[in-house]
Amino acid sequence: MHPLHQYQLNLTRRHFFQTGSHALGTAALATLAGQSAAAAPNENKLAGLQHFAGKAKHVIYLHMVGGPPQMDLFDYKPVMNDWYDKDLPESIRKGQRLTTMTSGQARFPISPSKFKFAQHGAGGAWLCELLPWKAKMANDLCFIRTMNTEAINHEPAITYIQTGNQVTGRPCLGAWSSYGLGSANENLPTFVVMVAKPSNTEQVQAISARLWQSGYLPGEHAGVSFRSAGDPILYINNPPGVPSAIRRKTLDGLNALNELNFNELGDPETQTRIRQYEMAYRMQSSVPDLTDFSKETQETLDLYGPDVKKPASFANTALLARRLVERGVRFVQVYHNNWDTHANVAGRLPDQCRDVDQPCYALVQDLKRIGLLDDTLIIWGGEFGRTIYSQGGLSKTNYGRDHHPRCFTIWMAGGGIKGGVVHGETDDFSYNITKDPVHLRDWHATILHLLGFDHQRFSVKSQGLDQKLTGVEEAHVIKQLLT
Repeated sequence: MHPLHQYQLNLTRRHFFQTGSHALGTAALATLAGQSAAAAPNENKLAGLQHFAGKAKHVIYLHMVGGPPQMDLFDYKPVMNDWYDKDLPESIRKGQRLTTMTSGQARFPISPSKFKFAQHGAGGAWLCELLPWKAKMANDLCFIRTMNTEAINHEPAITYIQTGNQVTGRPCLGAWSSYGLGSANENLPTFVVMVAKPSNTEQVQAISARLWQSGYLPGEHAGVSFRSAGDPILYINNPPGVPSAIRRKTLDGLNALNELNFNELGDPETQTRIRQYEMAYRMQSSVPDLTDFSKETQETLDLYGPDVKKPASFANTALLARRLVERGVRFVQVYHNNWDTHANVAGRLPDQCRDVDQPCYALVQDLKRIGLLDDTLIIWGGEFGRTIYSQGGLSKTNYGRDHHPRCFTIWMAGGGIKGGVVHGETDDFSYNITKDPVHLRDWHATILHLLGFDHQRFSVKSQGLDQKLTGVEEAHVIKQLLT
């Protein structure tokens, strides 16, 4: 937008607030009084920015923090059994940068997976014995075995896969989705974040709110974090002795002050603050209903597994994710920790898979049952993969794996993704890609395409540049993955 046009637009906004300083408060009260009904799920009350009709209207992104070992779960490499304790050839490593955790090792001994594999589904996907529930729904899933990134350490890698850049401060995928799709429920945020607690907490990574920030997009598109214990949202309930009428009066006073501030300074973030206060007030009635599982059938609860009623369990957050999408939330991000398997892969991986395997199956089948799978894109994966060579010691029964960005596996389902597909091939060491690489930029472009956006045109002017999720380098939609 030309600077002069932007200045004229700001003048128009200021004139609006000067001539109707209580307009927002009146509109909010009208909504709360029932004069303006809340939007029904899947009904976009804001002007969407889609370039074409997208297959997906919602996203549930299940991020496995730390980097799951692809060769122990999805990328079967039986040839490695003949390479046990032999060094990784330099012809395979090709001088690749290593982390400081293994760069000083005298040897890089090959550690084959100790788990059994079998093929499943029309695409013949190889799945580890620790994933029996995924084996049941192999025809619903699309496995991308050739994801790759340049980031080799957790901080830049998780920032990269979430925001499209290794440097913090950019909007994340959830914020872009919220910005582009708009709201489908006036009583819930468009973008919700939950952190599931793993049953095994041997080595968890720090997770901070920077991962779900809105960056240079308006603040209202940042993720709203639901807590795992107590009230889902801090201060959502009135303090003891404070009736709802008092809280309403206080909120009206704050809104009036914010309107005066906007009239004086014209800062658009002031409008965001007003909307957030009103959203928080409306969530007082919507969130308790959202988190009440009493209306779920026993059959549904059993589907998600024995931990479904345990707060902060992955099963609990998976069911909550379905309920959020059912109510129109556009983007649900779930983080599950402890996948950073530098040691004790054999001891930790069964716990990790037990946490997520059945709930993932339940989520896909539950969405299918209520007719929302076609509208909902489900994503499962970490920020990078793991090395075929062992970090530290190596024994017949146990081993560790270091970070590996050159190839890793992500699976997707629903929302326009073709099920029963295995995309891409890696070498015998699960170290280098031999066919159909998928860079993070390509992956982001594909997700945006499923949501109805042309990644080359979906941009926001910031600091004099047309900022995009996929950045300035070339990116391609992976059409082989699409229905």
